Amino acid sequence: MSHTILWAAAAAMLSLTGCGANSSTDAKAIQAQSEMWSKAASVKDVPSFLSFYAPDATVMLPNEPAIQGTDAIRAVIAPMMQDPNFALSFTTAKVEVSGILGYTEGGISLRTTGRDSKPLSDTGKYLRVWKKQPDGSWKAIEDIFNSDLPAPGK
Repeated sequence: MSHTILWAAAAAMLSLTGCGANSSTDAKAIQAQSEMWSKAASVKDVPSFLSFYAPDATVMLPNEPAIQGTDAIRAVIAPMMQDPNFALSFTTAKVEVSGILGYTEGGISLRTTGRDSKPLSDTGKYLRVWKKQPDGSWKAIEDIFNSDLPAPGK
């Protein structure tokens, strides 16, 4: 019985050591994905931009209901990117990975046309949850952005 416990403990330690090595590799992969995603946004490449989301991803924009699934995300993002005032970029300040999930957080800069038809510039922060896909790639499953501007009416 004690041999079984020792083998189980050794297997657990080896798997944890392996996860640590993979976590670093996976964190680098997510960082690279995040950088490519920001580049896709900066050139208004809608198909490329959407390719970073998992099919069932959820996006939470400021002062808007949550958007779920790439078709719904496309319906919101594509018209935004067609706006001549549109410019989006983000920088990743932190990447953490544990198993098949990871997250990134960082800063975001957005220019667009506001609801009042005037140009709007905004900065803020984002938090994005990534999930490792069966093919080994990483896709965003949760994406939220919060503005640094005062809340409307304040």
